[in-house]
Amino acid sequence: QVQLVESGGGLVQAGGSLRLSCAASGRTFSNYVMGWFRQAPGKEREFVVAISWSGGSTYYADSVKGRFTISRDNAKNTVYLQMNNLKPEDTAVYYCTADRSIPGLRDGLRNYWGQGTQVTVSS
Repeated sequence: QVQLVESGGGLVQAGGSLRLSCAASGRTFSNYVMGWFRQAPGKEREFVVAISWSGGSTYYADSVKGRFTISRDNAKNTVYLQMNNLKPEDTAVYYCTADRSIPGLRDGLRNYWGQGTQVTVSS
């Protein structure tokens, strides 16, 4: 089992920044592809970003390219999501995910999910 705990959410004005963190425990962190999904009220869950085991490859949704940056620190068992130039449409609960494989990472086919952290962007 992998346990994921997100932190760093909050309320920010449009144009502002937030950094989310996801601390993992339970298994060897570097064996897992890490990612973030989000779900806004009344909308389906959507893929945001993912990062490969060593951090050498990243995958972004078009809606966040150029604004969001994912990174990981395998020594600290933590993945980060730096979010800049936030927009009201970024308002959602953000979920950290973990899975051993790449296939399905945009479709939500991930084995492990955190509880989520709320991000609210005011206009």
